[in-house]
Amino acid sequence: MIMDRLKAPARLMIVSDLDHTMVDHHDKENLSLLRFNSLWEANYRHDSLLVFSTGRSLTLYKELRKEKPMLTPDITIMSVGTEITYGNDMVPDDGWVKVLNQKWDKDIVREEASKFSELKLQAETEQRAHKVSFYVEKDKAQAVTKALSEALKQRGLDVKIIYSGGIDLDILPQGAGKGQALAYLLQKFKTEGHPPVNTLVCGDSGNDAELFSIPEVYGVMVKNAQEELLQWHAENAKDNKKIIHATERCAAGIIQAIGHFSLGPNLPPRDVTDISDYIVENMNPGHNIVEFFLFYEKWRRAEIENSEIYLAGVKANCCPSATYVHPTGNENNLHNCINALRDCYGDKQGKHYRVWVDQVLPTQIDSNTWLVKFDMWVLSGEEQNAARGTAIYSSKGENPSGHLTWIRGHQTWIKGYEPKQVASFFG
Repeated sequence: MIMDRLKAPARLMIVSDLDHTMVDHHDKENLSLLRFNSLWEANYRHDSLLVFSTGRSLTLYKELRKEKPMLTPDITIMSVGTEITYGNDMVPDDGWVKVLNQKWDKDIVREEASKFSELKLQAETEQRAHKVSFYVEKDKAQAVTKALSEALKQRGLDVKIIYSGGIDLDILPQGAGKGQALAYLLQKFKTEGHPPVNTLVCGDSGNDAELFSIPEVYGVMVKNAQEELLQWHAENAKDNKKIIHATERCAAGIIQAIGHFSLGPNLPPRDVTDISDYIVENMNPGHNIVEFFLFYEKWRRAEIENSEIYLAGVKANCCPSATYVHPTGNENNLHNCINALRDCYGDKQGKHYRVWVDQVLPTQIDSNTWLVKFDMWVLSGEEQNAARGTAIYSSKGENPSGHLTWIRGHQTWIKGYEPKQVASFFG
């Protein structure tokens, strides 16, 4: 289903851990994550793959998505590489399940682990078909790991024990893990004749180490990487020029690595103060969507000047007869909608307010027309709203900015994310 969308090898596949790698829990404004979001949707979503590789279970992964402005990945690797799913519907990979069933018995693992008083079982949501998870104090981890490994070997199991974060101990089938899951995916793409042109792996802790062991990938250990990962790197890969230790935290470190390895554009549109100066490589209609909603956020936060020049610039990218259908069903001339923005300039100044887009996917309808599908998300205080949108662009006619011309827009609320009050033309 992934290759049905791309129809060609992915230009770039990013495989990233979530907690303290893609997601910075010390960044209350989520700026590094939002910067990455704008970069990905404007420059990569249409021809690349985003893979989240996390130790979180499905339950905790969904919780994080509600808490943070995360993009929707093409592929999700969860529970420390024991589960692989595809797309929005998170369709499981049955072939991977068969691989993991070899020499694995969850009941025996729990039985032997119960003999170690040092191990404290994690929440039931974290116990998965091919993962049993505990907490153990750092000074006891090494001895417990060695003894438990021997006990399970004697019971005829072939397991892997991963210690990470200074507290988490995960027991998996020997064939599992973030690295093995990635190797499986790469082989699968190769077999189908569509291996990614470049792959960048990103991590911060011990359970990410395997990702950096795949020979053909580039790797970035974010600035805030834990001692256990840095030590692994020093012992196993210090001479590998394809792995760097970023000088930036979390998602900002991933952006830095894209530039360091020359994997593609690495200037997030969110960083551009004057949108008119922004030059896009391999222009695609998705960039126009990212650019517009960034303007919308900055206008309402009063982060750009209250100037008719800005509104005129936005209107210049819209056909005079263009229409926009609001999620409520109201239809209006798009120029009128943009004119109405005068009334809400700075209404979110100093407030917790962010706008981002997800799954921006353009499709060329004919030689001059593109249909762009996207999800728009708005975080206003504690309330999070979302609308599914479509936009039609045309390259016909004269546009002084040289961009495509927006000729129609339409949005509908995403169920469960409707706003309590409708106060603006764009959700």
